Amino acid sequence: MASKRILKELKDLQKDPPVSCSAGPVAGGHVPLAGDIMGPADSPFAGGVFLVTIHYPPDYPFKPPKVSFRTKVFHPNINSNGSICLDILKEQWSPALTISKVLLSICSLLTDPNPDDPLVPEIAHMYKTDRAKYESTARSWTQKYAMG
Repeated sequence: MASKRILKELKDLQKDPPVSCSAGPVAGGHVPLAGDIMGPADSPFAGGVFLVTIHYPPDYPFKPPKVSFRTKVFHPNINSNGSICLDILKEQWSPALTISKVLLSICSLLTDPNPDDPLVPEIAHMYKTDRAKYESTARSWTQKYAMG
């Protein structure tokens, strides 16, 4: 079930890729996938290309994929290991969701962090109390780690 579903999602992704995201097989196989997320234009991540890895569990789509950033990103919901705190990758997962929708949700998380459910409390605190400092730090990390 999982591999048929994954192959279908890959075909759909290549036919109709979500805006500013892409994903495809890692060389030589189809699991895990490697994805790219372009930093949204209206965010401090604009101009960056962020690499993600997508691991599918054996019981996908009944369990969510594990998505993690391989590019360092300064964000309250993404930690230094690349783990992402996003409800649809945890308790809000539904088998109706696809990797395309997951990538789009990660894009919107970059634009609209959730500082009330942070993985990195210090960054969440900065986001809430000194937005200008948060944005300039996020911009400088983007230039350092996500712009080649």
